[in-house]
Amino acid sequence: MRAAAAGRAEERRPRTMELYLDLHSQPCRSVFLFARAAAIPFEFKLVDLSKGQQYSEEFGKISTSRKVPVMKDGSFVLTESTAILEYLVQKHAVEDHWLPADLQQRARVNEYLSWQHMNLRAHGSKVFLLKALFPVIMGSEVPKEKMAAALEDLNQSLRTLEEKFLQSKAFIVGEKISLADLVAIVEIMQPVGVGVDAFEGRPALLAWSDRVKTAIGEKLFAEGHEVIMKASGLTQELQNNSELEMLKPKFRKLFS
Repeated sequence: MRAAAAGRAEERRPRTMELYLDLHSQPCRSVFLFARAAAIPFEFKLVDLSKGQQYSEEFGKISTSRKVPVMKDGSFVLTESTAILEYLVQKHAVEDHWLPADLQQRARVNEYLSWQHMNLRAHGSKVFLLKALFPVIMGSEVPKEKMAAALEDLNQSLRTLEEKFLQSKAFIVGEKISLADLVAIVEIMQPVGVGVDAFEGRPALLAWSDRVKTAIGEKLFAEGHEVIMKASGLTQELQNNSELEMLKPKFRKLFS
């Protein structure tokens, strides 16, 4: 009887939310950092992208898109980092500044989140991929003109972040950190991880990044970015990876 009652109690107990992540990925880092900063309990499920684990049969049962991050909250599965972030804000009692209730302030957060996909995210990712993966995938150094064009696109996005979104404010939406700042900083750290100083000649952006790190917590920020700051070793890791041949066609199409 006691065993049966204990079993029923276990079934009723809410399961810990699962986050399927690889912290080489900027969207994964934004979800990880927010959940930790907001003290939202979760179980970290590593999906090692460099080993092609996103293409495994097991992960395919969770996400048909085979991309991370993925959130599994009981039987509810959600993909796309910004959707996950907004879900966590609305489910948990987090501080209002992350996604303000004020209509216009929330619109500003969503304005940035809508803009960044095809701008800072796309351009920072391209620089990262060219620096970290192009040589091992294509078997040659990145053509200078290709890298120069990618860096110019990144610089244009950084200028827009400064001049349109940040301006003279402490944070993108005002005096406190929001999801917009969190999503922005993880994107900037992607090219930083492969040796591109995105803050050079940008003192206002550098000061903003220091405020973001302080607001998140410097120890947590460092933990979230530990693997990307060692991204220079990713090339060697891929060269020794038996799954590389499976990944090459996908990246060759991207680099062509």
